[in-house]
Amino acid sequence: MGKMKLDDVDRKLLGLLQENARISNADLARRVGMAPSAVLERVRKLERRGAILGYEARIDPKALDMGLTAFTFVRTEETPGSIESGELLARIPEVMEVHHTAGQDCYLLKVRVADTEALGRLLIEFGRIETVRDTRTTIVLTTVKESLALPTDSGPGHAAGADPDADTAA
Repeated sequence: MGKMKLDDVDRKLLGLLQENARISNADLARRVGMAPSAVLERVRKLERRGAILGYEARIDPKALDMGLTAFTFVRTEETPGSIESGELLARIPEVMEVHHTAGQDCYLLKVRVADTEALGRLLIEFGRIETVRDTRTTIVLTTVKESLALPTDSGPGHAAGADPDADTAA
């Protein structure tokens, strides 16, 4: 998608949609102080430009008997820069995220399964991919924070709520 310029209204709209993607256009318009027709056009423009990737329901993993979360590092033997193994791993339904990484391991996966037995079966499935050489898995005991929401109220390179003019010298 490349870098796009977002003004304060765009950022406010994105923040409101992240909080509640089912918010009505009228409520969006009221919250940003604009006409509903102008807000609808802005949201459509954000969708066309790829700033809004989609809308989806967040489901409690336990409701689907997928209460165990784990992170697995996967080392593969493939041509540098190739992501073929990652694409194969991404096709496995229990794999929620696949990140191609720098360093000793090639991929970092976030997986969700029912229990440790299901995790064991999943790791065997990873091993069936011809290029997979090694895996290391960490099981999550408690999730303190998990979110897909991005900070929309701060400029590029600044942490949300951070004061860019604050003196950080000791």
